[in-house]
Amino acid sequence: MPPREGRHAVWPDRIRAEVVAAVRDAGIEHPWAHQALAAEHALDGDSVVVATGTASGKSLAYLVPVLSCLLDGAEAPNGRGATALYLAPTKALAADQCRSVKELSQPLGKAVRPAVYDGDTPPEEREWVRQYANYVLTNPDMLHLGILPSHPRWSSFLRALKYVVIDECHTYRGVFGSHVAQVLRRLRRLCARYGSSPVFLLASATAAEPSVAARRLTGLPVVEVADDASPRGELVFALWEPPLTELHGEKGAPVRRTATAETADLLTDLTVQGVRSVAFVRSRRGAELISVIAQERLAEVDRSLARRVAAYRGGYLPEERRALEGALHSGELLGLAATTALELGVDISGLDAVLIAGYPGTRASLWQQAGRAGRAGQGALAVLVARDDPLDTFLVHHPEALFDQPVESTVLDPDNPYVLAPHLCAAAAESPLTEEDLELFGPACEELLPQLEAAKLLRRRTTAWHWTRRERAADLADLRGQGGRPVQVVEAGTGRLLGTVDAGAAHTTVHEGAVHLHQGRTYLVRSLDLEDSVALVEEADPPYSTVARDTTSLSVLETDLEVPWGEGRLCYGSVEVTNQVVSFLRRRLITGEVLGETKLDLPPRTLRTRAVWWTVTEEQLDEARISPEILGGSLHAAEHASIGMLPLFATCDRWDIGGVSVPLHPDTLLPTVFVYDGHPGGAGFAERAFRTAHAWLAATRQAIASCECEAGCPSCIQSPKCGNGNDPLHKRGAVRLLTVLLRGAPAVPADRPSPSPRQ
Repeated sequence: MPPREGRHAVWPDRIRAEVVAAVRDAGIEHPWAHQALAAEHALDGDSVVVATGTASGKSLAYLVPVLSCLLDGAEAPNGRGATALYLAPTKALAADQCRSVKELSQPLGKAVRPAVYDGDTPPEEREWVRQYANYVLTNPDMLHLGILPSHPRWSSFLRALKYVVIDECHTYRGVFGSHVAQVLRRLRRLCARYGSSPVFLLASATAAEPSVAARRLTGLPVVEVADDASPRGELVFALWEPPLTELHGEKGAPVRRTATAETADLLTDLTVQGVRSVAFVRSRRGAELISVIAQERLAEVDRSLARRVAAYRGGYLPEERRALEGALHSGELLGLAATTALELGVDISGLDAVLIAGYPGTRASLWQQAGRAGRAGQGALAVLVARDDPLDTFLVHHPEALFDQPVESTVLDPDNPYVLAPHLCAAAAESPLTEEDLELFGPACEELLPQLEAAKLLRRRTTAWHWTRRERAADLADLRGQGGRPVQVVEAGTGRLLGTVDAGAAHTTVHEGAVHLHQGRTYLVRSLDLEDSVALVEEADPPYSTVARDTTSLSVLETDLEVPWGEGRLCYGSVEVTNQVVSFLRRRLITGEVLGETKLDLPPRTLRTRAVWWTVTEEQLDEARISPEILGGSLHAAEHASIGMLPLFATCDRWDIGGVSVPLHPDTLLPTVFVYDGHPGGAGFAERAFRTAHAWLAATRQAIASCECEAGCPSCIQSPKCGNGNDPLHKRGAVRLLTVLLRGAPAVPADRPSPSPRQ
């Protein structure tokens, strides 16, 4: 947006002198233009999103108005004055920000009283936070489950609430973002009840249309500040493809060295040279494995170096996380293998290099991770180590897809009925829902409320809807889609709690016989009790890792959109997916060689979600020279590759989506390939696939055709999560099939049809 007349890169005069002094005490003499602009908008009462690069000083842009309002209310008669709420997607980030606020506000005396309020906060501290803290740092989960349902105990805080800070708001996408959007609407509703109307201050990594995403998240008009005026050090970015080995995998396919092993070696080399580094890994197991390999290699060089590398991931106990964060800040740790828990804004001062083990799923996430290095303005190194799969291979050989393309839009759908319904119940339990509230929660309320009444969850009395049950309504909404109570990982011999695993991941990660890594130690899962949510483990040293295999079936519930592609059809709608983990593979460490497979007996799970699918006719099969013998393998190969390529077009990674291919599907009566969202009610990924289908499937065809392998490999059509052991697959058939399908695509591709009824 154009600047107002007279705007320049200094803090507005209205900001208290004490705040300016505190900023200068922190070593910041001349604030950058985007910080001043954002602060001025906030002080004018405008909700604002700051969408600038990593380490561009976004925290200061929102801290100045926050500290100013807390100082202005310091002398209030009730002793608390104005209050502010800070939301972070992770506990680590909230704790890190609390440390920063305490340092910055130290010269201000007791006027600013920050405190973290999350699941790790001891019970004896929680009452003090409710009564006296004026800057509360928490996460959406605690706001949803702890603060809003207990709002009478937070009444004085909510009554004085002036600012709500939403940090790393680009992470609130898909189903998680849709849930958070409804939590924020519940917060706004209760604030209005207590007489406050807080200003929302959002901080985002660089993203496409950040104001649109921020408006959808908060339900409010939001001013966008996106011109980054901060100085940047040079970033050297390398794309690294691991070499081929002499080994052969499934169906004789060539095997590359794993991204895990390659990243561990790079982390070892950087640590030996004294380079402070973080290796970002997508899975908890991968983070543990990289740290174990690096420690073993470092011990061969210098035993003292092995202690300077560790893993950091979710599922650790609170005291373990705090100790690792402290060691990282102090410089005691030189290298860290971490999941995205450290991607999100945690201040890792002095970091020189970032290793990224596999494309993280979006360009926004890639640049966020790479931006962790060089935060002090010095030059930095970032290395993307490619996994052996279609997307990573495509990106290594087509760097323009990373460096010449804008970052993605943040996709979320607050009107998703699977999301909205439980939040309407939670809101009614907090305070009866009235007709006036329906505008806040969106137009989908009118259709949902009668259904909730019919289910006897809500009851209408005169002009309001009331919650009817004794249990907590907030427990109906699972913000992060974890599927229920976390599974506790317990050491069988001692009864010691090692950590937790999300319920949704338990079937694949802590099944009987699984290898479980924790803090550099290796355990074998002896048993998994799903009823009591406990996995018993014992320490072991197996020479392999484990990977779960599953089977999936799918039925079409409703077709919302349909576009003819020649004789075939491209469709989008609602489906029900039934999934069951049936076995696991044992893979040799480092090489990934398959050592064997073991059957499992776990119950199936069902999921109602959204999907995109395409069908082909007998005539198209004849044109593509697809015989019945290779039809299943051709469809299966096209399915795998399309799943691998979709993250290039939708804000997801391949683990957010699933697929099914069938030579004759009972609902379509044709050969069909489905790609579906892996979240209840859908997450917007399949819809994005429908709307970019021409470009998406063309890139899929190119990725398969340009791969140098003979019959298919992990770089093109083999999938690391295939439940059928990558059998059958037919590479050439997939190329011919996609060629014919694309030939029939409409002149105006499906990325520009009429809007979906759900938008």
